Amino acid sequence: MSDPVLTIRDLTVRFGTKRGVAEVVTGISYDLHPGETLAIVGESGSGKSVGVLAIMGLLAQPPAAVSGSVRYRGAELLTMTPKELRAIRGSGLAMIFQDPMTSLNPVRTVGYQITEPMALHLDLTRDAARERAVELLDLVGIPAPAERYKEYPHQLSGGMRQRVMIAMALACNPDVLIADEATTALDVTTQAQITELVAGLQTRIGMAVIWITHDLGVVAGIADRVHVMYGGRFMEQASVDDLYAAPRHPYTEGLLGSLPVPGADRPDKLMTIAGLPPDPVAMPAGCPFAPRCSYADHERCDREVPMLDGVTASHQAACFYPLVPAHE
Repeated sequence: MSDPVLTIRDLTVRFGTKRGVAEVVTGISYDLHPGETLAIVGESGSGKSVGVLAIMGLLAQPPAAVSGSVRYRGAELLTMTPKELRAIRGSGLAMIFQDPMTSLNPVRTVGYQITEPMALHLDLTRDAARERAVELLDLVGIPAPAERYKEYPHQLSGGMRQRVMIAMALACNPDVLIADEATTALDVTTQAQITELVAGLQTRIGMAVIWITHDLGVVAGIADRVHVMYGGRFMEQASVDDLYAAPRHPYTEGLLGSLPVPGADRPDKLMTIAGLPPDPVAMPAGCPFAPRCSYADHERCDREVPMLDGVTASHQAACFYPLVPAHE
């Protein structure tokens, strides 16, 4: 396997609040290889978005305190100056944000916003940048791209605005694309179009993708590996096929059990996970999922924090009592 394009080690993010220190991301580590799609899934509030914002250097410090290591092609991002980071954002790492209406500038045309990073990274002339922007709008499936180039975000539908965000992210041919809940606000048909679009573009230009979502159903057909996040930690990580076929962590089992499967023989009611996610200011002393876990041994799980451990060569779970698949 080729060397990782992105290497994360022990990434931790804390925020100072009036109630105390909130630890939102706790010691996560992973590698991302060229051409790979890594999905990070979990409930809202699990730390998924904060983790990638820390990678991009988009968290104000303070109130955030970021520690650990984030290396892009061997260069440490966490110690870079803002000017050094700006040279990498867009050309090396690019991001599609969750809500395109609040991420796009309402007083600038979409064409201006797509060509802006080109001026910084590619040193193109105005005419060349415009030509490339129109090509990108066509590439992401926007009809009449030359006309849309001159329009403002409010003149476009939600799906088209998200496509504009993708065109902006791809403007400088990044090595890594981070899609943060890129389909959450879209209808099911547009969701499918956007996921297929990103997958097709990835194959075409060979970039690596980090897909952030709370919906395991979205990533089933596009991810190579999945990391399940809860309470700021990775609870389970495996290939997408292994995870769906045999989840080893009770939290993953709950997430998968809550998905409706058309045509499948399912019980009358879908599985639910009782309780609420943990308060990051008052995290449990032991396993963060223990208060909601029906399998927990509270003598141990309430006091000790399980670390990710290999249940197979390529499948890890942070659980003292990982689930055993029915076929074993």
